[in-house]
This record gives sequence, structure tokens and C-alpha cells, in this order.
Amino acid sequence: MALRKFVDRLTKPTEQVDQERLAEWCSNAGSPALDQLELRKPVRVAGEVRSIRIVPRAGADALEATITDGHAVLTAVFFGRRKILGFSPGRRIYLEGVVTRDHSQRVMYNPMYEFVK
Repeated sequence: MALRKFVDRLTKPTEQVDQERLAEWCSNAGSPALDQLELRKPVRVAGEVRSIRIVPRAGADALEATITDGHAVLTAVFFGRRKILGFSPGRRIYLEGVVTRDHSQRVMYNPMYEFVK
């Protein structure tokens, strides 16, 4: 059995292995999968920052961070912010807030966040 896992790890693409490890970490942290979230209910999720960008929304800048948990993607929007110290791609975080939909994507506006050490 250990040999099979070793061979699987060597033959799988690195990106797939990283997604599986991230999904395992998020489930061990007690976080629901992002593709299973109920809309408009307070929730605490775990994930990893995939990308960050600054987007003008309603006449003011907003920082958008794309968060993934290995299953799906969530966009965290922070209004009036151009940067948040510590937010960088690859950083694992916890977010608390209410998830809504903006067109086809899941969005959490101004969530509370906690960095994982």
C-alpha cells in the first residue's frame, strides 16, 4: 500500500498533489468545503490565497483575494483597501463572514481573517 502511494505521488501532476494536500488540511481544520457552503449564513472557512488584485468597485478601490480550498474558489472582497499586510499568494488563512453570489462566483464581503502560522 505504501508503495502504491509513493508511485501515485510520483506520477501525479504537482498541482493535483498540492490541491489534495490543501483539501486535506482544510478538512482537518474543520472547515466545510467551499463548494458545499450555504449562501447567506455565517461561516468560518479555511483556505489558501491564490491571487490578489485591486478592483474599483462603486467608485472606490477594493482588494479582492481569491481563496481556494482544493475543491472550489471563494473571492474575499475588502472595500476601501489597497493592501493588507500579510496577505500574499500561498498564505493559508481562516475567513469568517457571510457568503453570497456575485454572478457565478462565491463572494465574502469584508470578512474577518486570521492568518495560519
